[in-house]
Amino acid sequence: MTGPVTVPANETGKLRLFALDMPAEQARALRDSGGIDGLLGVLQVDPAYVEIFLVKDLDGLGITGYLTEGCGIPQEQVAQDRTHLQALTGYVVLVFSRAFGGREVTLHPAAELELIATYSERPVDWSATPIPTDSARKRAGSPQSPRDRRSHARRIGGGIFAIFMVLIAAGLYLVLR
Repeated sequence: MTGPVTVPANETGKLRLFALDMPAEQARALRDSGGIDGLLGVLQVDPAYVEIFLVKDLDGLGITGYLTEGCGIPQEQVAQDRTHLQALTGYVVLVFSRAFGGREVTLHPAAELELIATYSERPVDWSATPIPTDSARKRAGSPQSPRDRRSHARRIGGGIFAIFMVLIAAGLYLVLR
């Protein structure tokens, strides 16, 4: 049994791995129904960010490979728990931070769940080098803002409207004179 686990508000990039100790039929039913709320002891868990699967279904890859290659957990974190992870059998539950919708929650896992570890996903590197192609270079001059373009179009449209009104007025003057 695992004690309470607090998930801070707006937590991102974390993954909690639980061992699930229940008969296969119940575990499959839990996986198919998405009813993990009761086991975690918290309401409104988004099932899209919870995975329940049998460890032996990860043929060749194993749980360590799934965590590093499938979930983006750095090798160094998984290496610390490698022997414990490789000894896992039966069903496991992966709960990603996004399962709680940014809310602060305190998990009260049921007796069937045992927290194995909490891992942090590899952060995304958003830095980039400039692209050296001509199409990626800035154009000469500065582009007009949408407001300036609208203003210019209104002036042209207003001028054309004024010319037509003068022509119509002159035509009516000549016809009615």
